Amino acid sequence: MYRLDEKLARILAGKYTRKDFIIADAKDPDMGGGVPSYGPAAAGSGRRFRTREEFLDDIAAIVKQDIVDIMLCSASNLEKLVERGVFKGSAVKPAFRANDTTDIWPLRGAIYHKQPCRPFRSASIPHVMYGQATPAPGKPHYLTDLGLYSMTFNNDLDADVASMDAFAQFRDDATANGLKYFLEVFNPNVDTGIPPADLPHYINDSIVRVLAGVVQAQRPLFLKIAYNGPKALEELASHDSTLIVGLLGGGAGTTRDTFELLHQGEKYGARIALFGRKIKQAESPLAIVKLMRAVVSGEVSPDEGVKAYHGELQKASLKAGRALADDNQVTEAVLKH
Repeated sequence: MYRLDEKLARILAGKYTRKDFIIADAKDPDMGGGVPSYGPAAAGSGRRFRTREEFLDDIAAIVKQDIVDIMLCSASNLEKLVERGVFKGSAVKPAFRANDTTDIWPLRGAIYHKQPCRPFRSASIPHVMYGQATPAPGKPHYLTDLGLYSMTFNNDLDADVASMDAFAQFRDDATANGLKYFLEVFNPNVDTGIPPADLPHYINDSIVRVLAGVVQAQRPLFLKIAYNGPKALEELASHDSTLIVGLLGGGAGTTRDTFELLHQGEKYGARIALFGRKIKQAESPLAIVKLMRAVVSGEVSPDEGVKAYHGELQKASLKAGRALADDNQVTEAVLKH
């Protein structure tokens, strides 16, 4: 059993403690961003982006560290990691992005992500699970049996109905193949005409509404949503004890933003953090993950965590991107309630 399964079981049984908080590393940027998505190469290697091989090495190091509970990748990168044996004997659960909607396509020169989101899937569920086009009951999972499905509601009838139709098709495909999934709901990617104060509640209502017709056998294991403030998070987290709420990380921000989001999220009902850029763009991904766990467990405060992180950078002779005082500032508006 993976650590994830044990933690989910305790959360659903009402036995949650802060040690059960789930941390996921979202290493799936290639599903949307192309060549630059892996980020800049290490200092001293010239002005270039990381190669795929370097990025796979970064993922392997996080898995080996054995602190995160989920490692989310593109199907193609997950295949390479499995071939390397990265997950062999590991308690870290591998997962793949099962769809790649147009709002995560910020390609250089493109405007796809500035138009109402359209559903799209490039990953083949049976190929990910069985290595072939048709289900093979009883055959060991080829890569993983856990996927991420994402949706975006834009208050646009045609676009939103198309997204919900695609979600229904995905659920049937997942059920037919024995795939479990978690559901990511992004904030709108275009102007919705909804007043800012009402938008978080529109998103909450959209989530509850779209899952109301979904029976337990096809419901997500948990959610991944943006943090829209304590009131909205507390409302959704307390609405249904069987619906576990997790937070996505958003932009890289400061180190204080990363730790503050964990602290506030856990306080107001989130039980999972699925961070991408906040880990990938850190000077030391391993150190930030280590201190993410310490902050969410209550061992250190967000302020203390930032100071400890800079201490880790000094020990590793790594140059901090910001001075300590600047890096210890909360810069994301939603965290300044």
